[in-house]
Amino acid sequence: MPGPQKLNAAERVQALEERLQLRLARPELGHAALTHKSYVNEHRDEGLPDNERLEFLGDAVIDLAVSHRLMERYPSANEGELTKRRALIVNEEGLARVARTLRLGELLLLGRGEQRTGGSDRASLLADAMEAVIAAVYLGGGLPEVLKLVDLHFADAFVDLAEGRHGLDYKTLLQEEIHARLKLSPRYLLVSESGPEHAKQFEVEVTIGSNLYARAVGRNKKEAEQAAARATLAMLRAAAEAASGEQPAGEAAPALSEGGPATPVKGLGGVGPEE
Repeated sequence: MPGPQKLNAAERVQALEERLQLRLARPELGHAALTHKSYVNEHRDEGLPDNERLEFLGDAVIDLAVSHRLMERYPSANEGELTKRRALIVNEEGLARVARTLRLGELLLLGRGEQRTGGSDRASLLADAMEAVIAAVYLGGGLPEVLKLVDLHFADAFVDLAEGRHGLDYKTLLQEEIHARLKLSPRYLLVSESGPEHAKQFEVEVTIGSNLYARAVGRNKKEAEQAAARATLAMLRAAAEAASGEQPAGEAAPALSEGGPATPVKGLGGVGPEE
């Protein structure tokens, strides 16, 4: 199959279906969901619909589908609690995160201006496109197909919700934990910056005392620092569990001390932005 920008309409929809792991009963709606108004404005002779009407419907459909799953998962939660939980899953950031996981941006038909300014990775544009895709799934297969999509691609969001990880400031959590134990502050160092202006990747490492704990990448420095702090917290908590007697034989837990040899970096190269 050609690269994403060279795909014809049928190939573009086929790529979308493969990433969704769902068959679209109405492929033409899948193509419309991937068509931004900026592309339509520059290609009026093609007579293509843009995805704004689908986005309008998808906004309501994803609320319904996530509400359905929350009702099942939290049978004793009241309306206010369910509303708050839904808002933690269905928001611009959450929808854009799913869209990025699906690499939806590279399938979008965008006008030249949107392409030049990084529209294919803009959170608001991705969230809108995700809603449009959800509407295309709904119009072809009804709520059952949308629930399949939610179960496949929003599973991590439900896990984060159940484990209380939504909206956490990992840098603050790490700062509080380290200061309470050592009266130190974690230090963050920008290791590298790469990629084109509209799609940069930032790599950050975090140290505690003289120990290097983790590196992580993100689409900006703040995101990379949060990911590095999250990885470090996970390491420290795993070490605490190991020290309490659950440590597998032959494995050394990362030390938390002011001096001594540097701790081996865990997850180097494999730690990415928070999912």
